[in-house]
Amino acid sequence: MPAEAAWALTERDQVDASIQAVGWDGDWFIWAIGEDGTVYGSRQAAEGQVYLNTQVWSVISGAATPVQAGRSLRAVRERLATPYGLMLCAPPFHHTPVDVMRAVVFNPGIKENAGIFNHTQGWAVMAACLQGDGDLAYDWYRAFMPAAYNQRAEVRQCEPYVQAQTTYSTYSPRAGNARTSWLTGAAAWAYVSATQYILGIRPELDGLRVTPCLPAAWSGFRAERRFRGVRYIITVERAGGGQAAGMWVDGAPVTGTLAPLPPAGASEINVLVRLG
Repeated sequence: MPAEAAWALTERDQVDASIQAVGWDGDWFIWAIGEDGTVYGSRQAAEGQVYLNTQVWSVISGAATPVQAGRSLRAVRERLATPYGLMLCAPPFHHTPVDVMRAVVFNPGIKENAGIFNHTQGWAVMAACLQGDGDLAYDWYRAFMPAAYNQRAEVRQCEPYVQAQTTYSTYSPRAGNARTSWLTGAAAWAYVSATQYILGIRPELDGLRVTPCLPAAWSGFRAERRFRGVRYIITVERAGGGQAAGMWVDGAPVTGTLAPLPPAGASEINVLVRLG
């Protein structure tokens, strides 16, 4: 309903204004404000200065300005990145009372206490893609990708074909150990971030959007996607040799990046995307 939409947009604008007024800490967004006024995720805090979720969701939601988005992801890269994935926060909690922050019940580098929560890793990949940084997105994806540990299984200590809920970070003496496999939403977000953001193949109401964000070393890829009963054969390649960038559907040029819904009775659609 138009009236309900107008109400929701007004509320959103008020929330955005509040975030800008109190949520930005100069180089990243804070995490929360307690009932007693304690600010979590601030530069002034000795523990838990930077939180992953607030940085990446500020980008995904569009709440961050372009400058804030760049600084937030820089804070993630500089303060939260490890060879095994992105920490949920840093530095870890040692002295914060448990009734203020329950993460302190875990040893440093485990779970909420500066551990690597794999459920959240795909969100960071999505944010990096939305910023157009394919190299960063793929680096972050590879860090928590189970198959990337096939030659160092003794580090991960977990089934090589599943996602784990948590991985011990570099604040732990057992960095890289993965725990609680099968019990996580990490697999779903890993799939979404890889297929819909790095490969850029996203289903929409009016068709299939193809907006890849590839690392520079990739020349392209080929994929098949069944969408509304139709087989889409998608080829993505770098434009070169005087070739034009753009999209072609069954040989015909298409304006934009949306492969439209197929005509009635179609069973197969060929999509070519050339990246500039």
